[in-house]
Amino acid sequence: MNAPKDIARSYVDVGAAKAALPIPKMFLLAVLAGAYIALAGVAATIGTSLAGRIAGACIFPAGLAMVVVAGSELFTGNNLMVISLLAKRVSAGRLLRAWAVVYLGNLAGAVLVAALAVGGGSLDAFSEQVLSTAAAKCSLAFSDALVRGVLCNVLVCAAVWMAMASASAGGKLLCLYLPIMTFVLCGFEHCVANMFYIPAGLFMALRQGGGPETLGWGAFFLKNLLPVTLGNMLGGVGLGTALWAAYRPAEEVIKF
Repeated sequence: MNAPKDIARSYVDVGAAKAALPIPKMFLLAVLAGAYIALAGVAATIGTSLAGRIAGACIFPAGLAMVVVAGSELFTGNNLMVISLLAKRVSAGRLLRAWAVVYLGNLAGAVLVAALAVGGGSLDAFSEQVLSTAAAKCSLAFSDALVRGVLCNVLVCAAVWMAMASASAGGKLLCLYLPIMTFVLCGFEHCVANMFYIPAGLFMALRQGGGPETLGWGAFFLKNLLPVTLGNMLGGVGLGTALWAAYRPAEEVIKF
């Protein structure tokens, strides 16, 4: 396996390459990542309905597996790009631009899959699970959503970091599986996953002619997506900074 110090060195180049992607390509890859996470959300919803929370947690890692192995751009994992910023390989402006483009692409891909899955009737038999999941996420207190977002992205970014320890596809899948299963099982909040789960609930409510009162586009963006995104960023950037501080090459110095 690649040692953590080797991962730190290689991620500097990885982050710089991500920031240098042309915006159309970056957006397309982000749409794909949002769709991959959403497709895993569809399967996890069905698994949870049929066999409980553990089943859903065991299924959901398929999303990051597709992101990593198929190749796409995921906002939460890309919070590790702070490493390239600290190494002075990307500017703050380039970093923020990349995060913004990828975030919007993830949103487009996830909402598209939510619309297709609900509109095509794939989740009709599991509508209660779809609606209850979305309503519960929209009912979280701001502070709870924020903290759950922090914890979630510590695990997601740890999974991405660990996947880089292996040069084989099988090794990458094994490395990322357990951290992702852990965050789902613990009920932590992932902004891109919620870009699927809550719109799916909203679309299901439209399809059925009504849903829980807590569901709404305003609640989606302000009560869930905003605090969860902030929490995800704090968790991912915090972990990235800690890993760079611990494993950066001896000649590198972090300057804030």
